[in-house]
Amino acid sequence: MDDVAKYAKAFFIIGSNTTEQHPVFGTMLRRAVKFRGAKLVVADPRRIDITDFATLHLRQRPGTDIALINGLMYIILEKGWQDQAFIDERTEGFDEFKATVMQYPPDKVSETTGIPVEQLYEAAEIIGVNKPTAVMWAMGITQHIVGVRNVMDLGNLQMLLGNMGKPGGGVNPLRGQNNVQGACDMGGLPNVFTAYQSVTNPEVIEKFSKAWGLDSGPRTVDGKTVRGLSSTVGLTVTEMMPGILYGRTHSLYILGEDPVMSDPDTKHIRHCLEQIDFLLLQEIFPSETSVYADVLLPGVTFAEKTGTFTNTERRVQMVRKAIPTQGDARDDWWIISQIAKRILAGTSERVQTEAPYSSWDYADQSAIMSEINALTPSYGGITHKRLEAGERLQWPCPTADHPGTPILHTKQFTRGRGKFAPIDHVPPAERPDDDYPMLLSTGRVLYHWHGGQMTRRAKGLMEVYGEALIEMNPNDAEKLGLNGKNMVRVTSRRGMIEAQAWVTDRVPPGMVYANFHFPNASANELTHASLDPVAKIPEYKISAVKVELV
Repeated sequence: MDDVAKYAKAFFIIGSNTTEQHPVFGTMLRRAVKFRGAKLVVADPRRIDITDFATLHLRQRPGTDIALINGLMYIILEKGWQDQAFIDERTEGFDEFKATVMQYPPDKVSETTGIPVEQLYEAAEIIGVNKPTAVMWAMGITQHIVGVRNVMDLGNLQMLLGNMGKPGGGVNPLRGQNNVQGACDMGGLPNVFTAYQSVTNPEVIEKFSKAWGLDSGPRTVDGKTVRGLSSTVGLTVTEMMPGILYGRTHSLYILGEDPVMSDPDTKHIRHCLEQIDFLLLQEIFPSETSVYADVLLPGVTFAEKTGTFTNTERRVQMVRKAIPTQGDARDDWWIISQIAKRILAGTSERVQTEAPYSSWDYADQSAIMSEINALTPSYGGITHKRLEAGERLQWPCPTADHPGTPILHTKQFTRGRGKFAPIDHVPPAERPDDDYPMLLSTGRVLYHWHGGQMTRRAKGLMEVYGEALIEMNPNDAEKLGLNGKNMVRVTSRRGMIEAQAWVTDRVPPGMVYANFHFPNASANELTHASLDPVAKIPEYKISAVKVELV
């Protein structure tokens, strides 16, 4: 983040409400614009706060990001602003990619996105001439049925401009929560072990099986006979939930997550949780999901923990216990290890107790970190001792004397050459029609956090933002007959909510914006569960709705 804020000559923010959702980094970007003259292009249908600092604000129609990005790359190629030396030396697949991009001339892109042609040229010039440009995005890019394709196209843009592996450049996804990066690094994904080591790779299976002492008999993986852990790719949460109704999911162990508030189509989620055979929930507060739990286990808050978070820039940060553990709560890692021991005691799986990490007997959190060092190449040299000494370590940091890696891809990409991908625009899964003529987009607000389990318990925050609000454009409010005080009813094919209308030009005509912080009027009562086919992320950002006076 320091690198981007100090050295980028321009910023391109797309699908990120940066100052509200990442306020510390947002302040760094505002200062870069104000005090050293960095250019800022913001692409967002809403007039979010950071647009006040923007050189240019592009208000594309929701769901047209690929058309916009391709249109900018068309102009960059037309004007010769691409970094041809970088393209020739470090990438492949350029010709096929270019053939796709050249199908997105400015007139066509303007018609698709609603952005005037002159603004497309202005944005392309800012991004194409001011190098390096840093590209930043968040869930406004990923929470679509084309979320993966959106991200790949932003990668195309930065390779086209030669902005990869350089101070002030890069593709910079802004993580939505404090340890999203760390959870993924530690294997919190269905297809990988730690450090993105594939669960289908025979060598990786053998490595972890030996470390954990698991031997479930021989089987064939990629034509090779292997023993140990399963090579079956698991499920994402958006696959687990519907799996309950189809008899594929019989039990769930949920730690610190509130799917009733955060998953799409809340009515469907409630129905699934009513049908689950067994639900174990490990939480710090009674949540909307807790009413469905068969067993509740008291975990600990961040203030009662020692360990590490890995933040949006891959920097591993030490977290130190600030207060004694409260009441009957227990460290999350201790609870998990106790459950694991009981499962192992009753399993028919053959466990080799002499294996280095088979017993689940951890003296403390540093012992867990030692196991991470041994099995996770990118974390090999990141120890509690080094972090306590004040070292600033970003992975990959493979050895104890390695300084960490602030910037990735400085000499080559992980796969060798960067691969351009031809990406075409795909319309959203659901669009407004006669029955549901308006478009709903969803997200968070500055004062609240996700399902609101902590922030709705903070008196000061509730005094500032104490109820759900529906953002609505003044033109739509006038058509509806609002006088500034009326409640509105927003209905989709899945559900209905009623909330106070906030009449504001933050949203364009034909669009409303809602959050999912308040159980009595959560936007996820309205959203649908259409998924990106690769990442299985829902399309939270686009739903068709109708709005009426209450």
